Amino acid sequence: MTLENKNKLFQLLETHSPSGAEHHYQRVWMDMMRPFAHLDTDQAGNAIASLNPEADFKIMMAAHCDEISMMVTGINPDNGFIGVIKCGGINPAVLPGSKVTILGYSGEKIRGVIGLDPQAKPKPAELSLEKGDLSSFFIDTGIPDHEALKKLVRRGDYVVYDGSPEIIGEDKIVSKALDNKTGSFIVAETLRKLSEKKLPVGVYAVNTTGEETNGRGAYAAAAKIKPDLAIICDVTFETRGADGKYNKPKVLFGKGPAISFGSPVSPVLNAKLEEVAQKHGLPIQLELTPEKTHTDGDTLLRAANGVPIVLVSLPVRYMHSPVEMASLKDIDIEIDLLVEFIKSFTGKEDLRPVTP
Repeated sequence: MTLENKNKLFQLLETHSPSGAEHHYQRVWMDMMRPFAHLDTDQAGNAIASLNPEADFKIMMAAHCDEISMMVTGINPDNGFIGVIKCGGINPAVLPGSKVTILGYSGEKIRGVIGLDPQAKPKPAELSLEKGDLSSFFIDTGIPDHEALKKLVRRGDYVVYDGSPEIIGEDKIVSKALDNKTGSFIVAETLRKLSEKKLPVGVYAVNTTGEETNGRGAYAAAAKIKPDLAIICDVTFETRGADGKYNKPKVLFGKGPAISFGSPVSPVLNAKLEEVAQKHGLPIQLELTPEKTHTDGDTLLRAANGVPIVLVSLPVRYMHSPVEMASLKDIDIEIDLLVEFIKSFTGKEDLRPVTP
């Protein structure tokens, strides 16, 4: 990855975008796209960059830009500790001791640390991702004065992890919100590279909103664009050397993005994607999504008359934690794959799995 692209990715990662308040991030992303793409937005808060928007055949790349977060519920008048609820898939097991930033209604960004009531002793089940109850947790800002805090923070303010991006090892990026600002960067760079080509199809890169909470952005974008197909760019779990059993496929760093197979995804598009990867010597990995993808794809495939989708996922370790990890090599491979895949379309493809 070039130094310029690393700087772009870092800028995106350093811009907060809690689910429901993505607008500041969207402005930063659109400024990156402005030199080479047509720009648009919608009432769901999506940012849309396109090439050849007048073309009849439309390819949509969707990457959600929202990050998991928390919201302030109140301030304890006795000690200034701040209560929170989760906004997205917060994992309570990794919260104690985590650094966070409160995006205060005052305009101030207030730093704090997550504490856990020592008397609460939450049960293991309460620390699961699905059933986690944050009532035993609080934010300690170091400001005990209740009245002073009320001038900075109020109920409903967003709280995000404080995990600045950095490169460790040879090519590993670690940061909060790699899920899914890596995808946001990937679709942006893919569109930039495609802008240098003459394409017979329209291509749309959409920074969708609300994926971590309700999927509102993906549905609104599909209703507006009416794409002939959609490429979902998200993340998946890097398995760190799973046991290799046939029912647990490995997804490892440095082996390229993972392509999903199962009921939600188009077998026609998957076959074409595999063909393109093989033709250009680009490594890919396989994963299974037999029922749902748990991404924007589950929303997009139901939009309009039904949108055929493929899901291309970047391997990530420590997903939904304060610091996630990904491989810069995998990011570059995914960009190259998407560029070649989109270039392979003529606009005359029949994407039906079966014809009369």
